[in-house]
Amino acid sequence: MPHQMGELAQKIFGRFDLLNWLGVAAVLVVAFIMLKAGNAAIERFFYPREGSHTAGKRAQTLAALLKSVLRYAVYFIAGLIILGLFGVQTSTLLAGAGVVGLAVGFGAKNLIQDVIAGFFILFEDQFAVGDYVSISGVTGIVEEVGLRVTRLKDTGGQLHYIPNGRIAQVTNYSRGSLQVLVDVIVAGDENLDRVIAVLEEAGAGLARDWPDIITAGPDVLGVVALGPGEVTIRLSASAKPLQHWKVERELRKRAKIALDAAGVRMPGAVQQAAQ
Repeated sequence: MPHQMGELAQKIFGRFDLLNWLGVAAVLVVAFIMLKAGNAAIERFFYPREGSHTAGKRAQTLAALLKSVLRYAVYFIAGLIILGLFGVQTSTLLAGAGVVGLAVGFGAKNLIQDVIAGFFILFEDQFAVGDYVSISGVTGIVEEVGLRVTRLKDTGGQLHYIPNGRIAQVTNYSRGSLQVLVDVIVAGDENLDRVIAVLEEAGAGLARDWPDIITAGPDVLGVVALGPGEVTIRLSASAKPLQHWKVERELRKRAKIALDAAGVRMPGAVQQAAQ
């Protein structure tokens, strides 16, 4: 059996001399150079200043997509040339692609659907690289928009590959400000006008300290709930995308510090005093 395999290999590869293999090596080298040069040209076009990667999200998305198209095109052309060096009639192969394509088309339907959906996502500007979105039940930051798939990294660091053809609905949190809501619960017998004044001052201080993050507010909306021995007061603010969690935490912290400094009691403190 090993002897027969050796004879078969000799029949297949024996007809190709050293020039054939040198030609293959040359094709691979040229393909590598084309990829490097093409990627560099794309980088220079979308990032004119050397070393600058501060272009807009749409430019980043277009650059990633063009690199993907270039990679597939170079691989395809290099493969055809290598097959030609091995004596394969590429013209016949391409002519028969229509017949083969009809047979393979049913299996490649999802692939074609993914590619077409990718172009629509790009041109309709549904989302771009760096956007914080929810897609197909996954919420995270868009890492790359490719011809076939979109790469999304969630808050836990996991990377998700979502076929473009399966993207039926997109929620983009990066287009406009995000709302921040903070509820503060105080004792029911506290002077509400005084409590609201304290919270307004705390919110105004946060707005002065973070003018580049907070786009509106913070404002005290007023009383939103009444409970046994307690009152819930809601604060609202608007923050830049991906900064709303930070604003929420800081607003809650400053509200607590301000209320403590003013001697405003929480429901738990009232119960402990009664005991």
